[in-house]
Amino acid sequence: MAGFREPFLRVLREGLEWLGLSLPEAALEAMARHAEMVRAWNERINLTTVVAPEAMAARHFVDSLTVLLALREPGWPPRPTEWPARRLADVGSGAGFPGLVLKVAWPALAVALIESVGKKARFLEGVVSALDLKGVAVLPQRAEAVGQDPGHRERYDGAIARAVAALPVLLEYLLPLVRLGGVAVAMKGPEVDEELAAARGALDRLGGALRERRELAWPPHLPPRTLLIIEKIAPTPATYPRRPGIPEKRPLRS
Repeated sequence: MAGFREPFLRVLREGLEWLGLSLPEAALEAMARHAEMVRAWNERINLTTVVAPEAMAARHFVDSLTVLLALREPGWPPRPTEWPARRLADVGSGAGFPGLVLKVAWPALAVALIESVGKKARFLEGVVSALDLKGVAVLPQRAEAVGQDPGHRERYDGAIARAVAALPVLLEYLLPLVRLGGVAVAMKGPEVDEELAAARGALDRLGGALRERRELAWPPHLPPRTLLIIEKIAPTPATYPRRPGIPEKRPLRS
């Protein structure tokens, strides 16, 4: 895939410069390998409609890397390879966006990739094996079940999701996984005011509070993105998350 890798890496490097981050060449090559596997597997299972190299680099990989801006703490250097160990859950990981991309960029990160679709979970396992990644667990389960598992409940420094569900539903997936003082990061488009208003009740019940709303845009490569950074300020009641499927059918209201 020589014709794929060169434009992919060019846009990926440009995206890192836009983000003010730097990565070693080995990490960029690993991301290119991940992208090639997405294209190859996409012929058998539906992973993405974005397959052109420049578009995939921007809309999947650089977009995933924007989460580093939400997780970076004051004083940390611009090289995520030098950041300290943390635990992260990626809900609805799909083809590994953003969880696997963040793991490659931040090797000390321990990542749980939560993906209930069996074929996608097997793809994730294939990428983890091909890239020889350590500290990655692929969980082929519903987020509601993982959130009630004592081995995962309130065990993570951060939980993230990208284009999975409306915010009130998403918070019920994410916040039960996050420890007190940790954060949930919801990756959304530019229009989030209505979702935030609808999520007030969910925030109150689940122990979260909006810490920051970060607006990003990288024209023409990436459409406007909003990162909602939710701090876990109180324990999540034991009744949440509810049974699989219930959060989506009956979202928490004010």
